[in-house]
Amino acid sequence: MRILALYNIKGGVGKTAGSVNLAWLAASHGYRTLLWDLDPQAAASFYFRIQPKVAGGGEELVVGKTNISDIVKSTSFKNLDLLPADFSYRNLDLMLAADSKPAMQLMRLLRPLSSLYDLLILDCPPSISLVSENIFRAADALLVPVIPTTLSVRTYEQLLEFLANNQLTDLAPTFPYFSMVDLRKRLHKRTTEKLPQMYPEMLSTQIPNASDIERMGVMRAPVGVYAPNGAGGVAFNNLWQEIREKLAL
Repeated sequence: MRILALYNIKGGVGKTAGSVNLAWLAASHGYRTLLWDLDPQAAASFYFRIQPKVAGGGEELVVGKTNISDIVKSTSFKNLDLLPADFSYRNLDLMLAADSKPAMQLMRLLRPLSSLYDLLILDCPPSISLVSENIFRAADALLVPVIPTTLSVRTYEQLLEFLANNQLTDLAPTFPYFSMVDLRKRLHKRTTEKLPQMYPEMLSTQIPNASDIERMGVMRAPVGVYAPNGAGGVAFNNLWQEIREKLAL
């Protein structure tokens, strides 16, 4: 099982849209796919019309009283399952810290799922914390959506600095990609031209600030379900194909 984490320190950059659409595309191409909604805001669970509730909460899951495979929910899409969010995940750092090896807990929890799925996608909360360190150690790659603005670019620089300072850079490759792009804006245009020169690991696909992506909240479905030929649907499909090639999925 390969693990991809959609991660950014900053919120509101398109992590959940990326997670939901990439998971759906992977499943559509025949990969047995599991999406874990780790964000207590539960947006990914909402999109798939699944109640954000875990029996026993995150604490019983972390200590082993709840088997992770028992809380997996089927979506309405073939090959695609969901581990729903739970509001108790807001305290997940504290739950993990109680373990003797707190930075390795996520890997331990996921081990029983390794033979059941080809791909696990983590929709990560916006933070840099013990949960983040668990994600960095468990993931095979970090996919980092970056809005082409100064503050969003700065958070990617902070992420790279954190990984370097904590000897985590060799654990998983980091692939940023532009999200919520509006090339009519001068700053967006300039940043999308300049940043790939500074960070050659940047993926070439750009996710636009498109109305068909915004409609996900109304449709409660991935973009490819209701607007596959729209700007957002085409962009996410291109992103999925680029990720497949980069990671040899």
